[in-house]
Amino acid sequence: MIKDMVIATGNIHKVEEIKSILKDLDIEIISMTSFSRYPRIVEDGKTLEENAAKKAKEAAVFFKKWVIADDSGLEVDYLNGGPGVYCARYAGEECSYDDNNKKLLDALEGVSKERRTANFRTVIAISSPDGKIYLADGKISGTITLQAKGSNGFGYDPVFYVPELKKTFAELDYEVKNSISHRAKALQKAREIIKNL
Repeated sequence: MIKDMVIATGNIHKVEEIKSILKDLDIEIISMTSFSRYPRIVEDGKTLEENAAKKAKEAAVFFKKWVIADDSGLEVDYLNGGPGVYCARYAGEECSYDDNNKKLLDALEGVSKERRTANFRTVIAISSPDGKIYLADGKISGTITLQAKGSNGFGYDPVFYVPELKKTFAELDYEVKNSISHRAKALQKAREIIKNL
């Protein structure tokens, strides 16, 4: 049985979310950035699957430990699936969440509500210490708002609206979001993989 697992990300929000969703597993979850040395992984894949697998494998081989990594993307239908794999750097290499949200809203200016459909997708990669990869994915559908709403969450949460709940991700309680989100769905599948390792 696995006793600990490293999360291959420097994003503290993702670390907290993953720890919360996997808290019932009897595994210590360790952030990669808590180590004095860790690999600088270039996310140059063309798909979420490629990026997640690359992060997990490179970190696993480096640490000689089991590693979990994710790559998530907001796929807007009007933008032909963009920003997708380029979500984090949509507005530039050193951009903020607000910069990305502003660029997205500007790109959809004048587009009707009916044509603002989008999916949030997450691919989770789990790597063994020798680089064997297991993948799990999750998706949630919604629409892009006309303006940012809510102060919870991170990334594109303030502009991603879930029609069934009549709220953006950033307007949802942490627990609610963590029960329905794309990352939550992928992690539920990942939990089953981890249990059987």
